[in-house]
Amino acid sequence: MQAYLRADGRKGIRNVIAVVYLVECAHHVAKQIAAPFEDNDVHVIGFSGCYPNTYALEMMESLCTHPNVGAVLLVSLGCESFNRNQLAETVRSSGRPVDVLVIQQTGGTRKTFEAGREWIRSTLVDLERVPRAEMGMHELIVGTVCGGSDGTSGISANPAVGNAFDRLVNLGATTIFEETGELIGCEQDMVRRAITPELGQEILSCMAKTANYYNILGHGSFAVGNAEGGLTTLEEKSLGAYAKAGHGALHGIIKPGDVPPNPGLYLLDVIPDGEVRFGFPNINDTAEIGELIACGSHVILFTTGRGSVVGSAISPVIKICGNPETYRRMSDDMDVNAGRILEGQGTIDEVGLEIVERIRLTAEGEKTASESLGHREFVLTYKSFEPIGPSCLPLALA
Repeated sequence: MQAYLRADGRKGIRNVIAVVYLVECAHHVAKQIAAPFEDNDVHVIGFSGCYPNTYALEMMESLCTHPNVGAVLLVSLGCESFNRNQLAETVRSSGRPVDVLVIQQTGGTRKTFEAGREWIRSTLVDLERVPRAEMGMHELIVGTVCGGSDGTSGISANPAVGNAFDRLVNLGATTIFEETGELIGCEQDMVRRAITPELGQEILSCMAKTANYYNILGHGSFAVGNAEGGLTTLEEKSLGAYAKAGHGALHGIIKPGDVPPNPGLYLLDVIPDGEVRFGFPNINDTAEIGELIACGSHVILFTTGRGSVVGSAISPVIKICGNPETYRRMSDDMDVNAGRILEGQGTIDEVGLEIVERIRLTAEGEKTASESLGHREFVLTYKSFEPIGPSCLPLALA
């Protein structure tokens, strides 16, 4: 595969310009700056809040220096609390082109449109000169999430992703699964798979925090649509979600923005630390995708049974459908038909191999269904996290 080589030595499979709004008041301006470039990889991401949040800043630093990102344009209203100077310096230090437009200083909406579009036109030319380098499958980071789950998800699409994860790890790649709210009850099996006893204890602590968070909120990760799709209990949904993790050893726990230091399988803890004060840990699947990308994921595997149309900014989303009827009805939005397992037209092993091949083609530049349809969804909310402890990444200490 031919990748984009960044100044820090990391390799990307896309060469995106990120137009970043730093408060909701700048969102419209950022979208209008990017609007004429919908046929280019110019993606809008941002943070809506005005009150400062360390998590949001660290997420943006990770996203704006992601290997799939080639350049960054920051769009600020001017009076929000987001530390635009720190973010700009982080991007600049990474060797990427960066500029900051402050609407209040630039002269308002129209003048900021014009200045931003001119910067993008110039930068698109510059990005054509980004050096290319060979990239192997072992250098990929792949994340996974499920959404719109139904009774087929846990017996077709999710096990097929688990099979693909096992194959990827055997190739030397890095894989990340998350949705800790849908893993309650699977703690002991994750502990069994942990590569050290200390990591096993961290998993138990992580899951206890998760259970406490949902108990206080008074709900579990189980939607009306899940029940309508044939899922009977939260336990059934959890077992199905866990199937995406495959069967291999569990090498560590990370939090949003942490990039795994070594190849292997990692659990992403998405539940905020400290007292419960932020409401839903992730308000929708798009928020989870963003956190996986902030951890370095070049590509996201998204499984669905009832059907989901979301894609993502920055990293391509490969949509894997577990329900054959949904696939036939929404085939334009899907990349892999895992539902054929249920109809006796394929095995989990065969679909797992197909997923790995689809990852390779995507990394080589082939567009996924969501990319072709223009899906570039992005959500970033308020959260709070403490740094991970040394037991969470035992390989990093070896």
